[in-house]
Amino acid sequence: MDVVKSRDGTPIAYERAGSGPPLVLVHGSTSDHDTAYRFVIPMLERYFTVRALDRRGRGESGDGVDYCLERELDDVVAVIESAGEPVNLFGHGFGALVALEVSQRTGNVRKLGLYEGGITASRSTVYPPGTVERMETFLEDGNRDGVVVTFMTDIITMSTDDLAVLRSQPRWLERLKNAHTIPRELHADRDYRFDPARFAHFQVPTLIVVGERSPETDHADAEALAAALPNSRIEVLPAQGHAAMHTSPEMFVAAIGDFFLD
Repeated sequence: MDVVKSRDGTPIAYERAGSGPPLVLVHGSTSDHDTAYRFVIPMLERYFTVRALDRRGRGESGDGVDYCLERELDDVVAVIESAGEPVNLFGHGFGALVALEVSQRTGNVRKLGLYEGGITASRSTVYPPGTVERMETFLEDGNRDGVVVTFMTDIITMSTDDLAVLRSQPRWLERLKNAHTIPRELHADRDYRFDPARFAHFQVPTLIVVGERSPETDHADAEALAAALPNSRIEVLPAQGHAAMHTSPEMFVAAIGDFFLD
């Protein structure tokens, strides 16, 4: 693991592996870099110099006193700058929202991949009333499993089968360790408003990934993003949901690898 300092001094750790064009991976909620990408990094590092970061408060990264989306953007920019050249940038879930906003902040993003971030969705439909508050209560009671399962089922509406795959993996315990970071991210996400006008002249080539079995809201979000980002296209992963990195790693790597290497 290498470490860079974010703008506020927080140490941000990332795993560096492989050789080739730089590829920065940003994980989503409940994860750290290993939980999210452990099955695909060995395949990606054959073609790319992978930098898979632990977002603040997770894994080997530090944490700041005050949390906000801007701090997350600073963290990813710091990792990008450590490459010393333009990078390919990929984000999953909440990490997709972070990656998109980072691409507005730095000119060092060569290509961008976004996998189901619910970026354009109405927050009133993404967050059933009281869901975030219920997770905060679980956290106060020490029920980290309740926090993560509620996030998976009520927020990203993960299928029972995909959830069972995640729960069967030893790294599920790592997701539980990260449970304390979920409510704060959801508060930040709930305040986010996507403005298509800000991206009218956005020219970074963008791949928008969505699982075929993912909820219709994710497909609608992909369509709305494609309409807003002038140089973008959608890639639907057959028979997959929100976690193709785990349920079909080879398919995931083929999809994003072909895009970033083209």
